[in-house]
Amino acid sequence: RPLTTLACAYTFLLQGSFMPVADEQFAGLRKGLLEFAILTFVSGRTSAYVGDILEALAPTPFATQEGTLYPLLSKLRREEFVDYQWVESGQGPPRKYYQLPDKGSGRLGELVAYWRHLTSTLESLGR
Repeated sequence: RPLTTLACAYTFLLQGSFMPVADEQFAGLRKGLLEFAILTFVSGRTSAYVGDILEALAPTPFATQEGTLYPLLSKLRREEFVDYQWVESGQGPPRKYYQLPDKGSGRLGELVAYWRHLTSTLESLGR
């Protein structure tokens, strides 16, 4: 384990960040936060294409593939947290562009509030 810790510390220095490297020990945590990450990304745009989402997530710990993203977007749509519209593409078939409806904005607000609560709780436990 000390070698792993040293490798992670070295990676932190190279990345210029204190964020841990995405590895298997945090896979469950990342998977649980992927909905939060997607809603956050979509909320910052008028609309988002799946390729845009994948590209934005690629350099982050939330990097994923279409096979994971499409089912999650379908789930979010069933729950009315995202919506989409078909847009003609000059590069092939029409594309789905996702937006955040009011219910999705509300869900994102709940996630942000809960995340702040968790962060505060963890910080207070360390005192």
